[in-house]
Amino acid sequence: MIQEDTYRSRPGFGYVRTLSQREELPLLRDHLQRLDPESRHDRFNGFLDDGFIERYAARCAEDGTLIVVYMESGVVRGAAELHPPGQSEDGLPEVAFSVEKCVRRQGVGSILFKRLIAEAQWKGHRRLRITTGAENHAMRALAAKFGACLEFRRGESTGTIEVRPQPQAELAKLVVDTPLMVAHAMMDLNRACWKLLSRMSGSGRAA
Repeated sequence: MIQEDTYRSRPGFGYVRTLSQREELPLLRDHLQRLDPESRHDRFNGFLDDGFIERYAARCAEDGTLIVVYMESGVVRGAAELHPPGQSEDGLPEVAFSVEKCVRRQGVGSILFKRLIAEAQWKGHRRLRITTGAENHAMRALAAKFGACLEFRRGESTGTIEVRPQPQAELAKLVVDTPLMVAHAMMDLNRACWKLLSRMSGSGRAA
C-alpha cells in the first residue's frame, strides 16, 4: 500500500552520490516504494506492488547496476540507474530515472542525468539505451534535453543517447559526490542578509 508522503524539500540542502550496492539497498527500495501511483506506473510502465519493487532493488544490488541518488537528510528522493549492457536486447547499457514528487521542478532530474552520463563515460560506454512509458512526458522531455531521439514501440518510448567525450577534469567534477544547488542556496542566503540589513537600516532612520 502506498502512503501519501508529506515531506517537503528544502532546495540547496540535498546532495548527489553513488550508492554502494548491498549495504545501501534499502535506500533505493524505500525510494521506489514511496513513488506515488502515477510515478510508479511511469517508472515501471505499469503499476507494480511493493513485493516486485523489493525484488527489483535486490536484483540491482546483485547484477552490478550503478545507482546514483539525490539525497536529503539521509533519504533518497531521486535515483538514476545504469544497468549493465548484457541485460538489454541490443547490448547497450540501459538507464532509468525516478524522482519523488516532493523534489520535482528543482533540477534534480537534470543533475542525476549529468552525473549518470559522466559515470557511463568513466566505464567506457559510448551509447546508452533509455526506455520510458509513452505517457511519461517529464522523462521524455528530460531525455530529449540530453539528445535522445525517442520512438514509440511496444507501448513504450525508447531511444539512445550518445555519450560525448569530456575532459577528465570536467568528469571528475561530476563524478565526485556533489552538493546540489549550492549556488541557489548562497543566493538565497545573500538575499536574506540584504533584507535583514535593509530592515535594520530602515529602523535606524525611523528612530
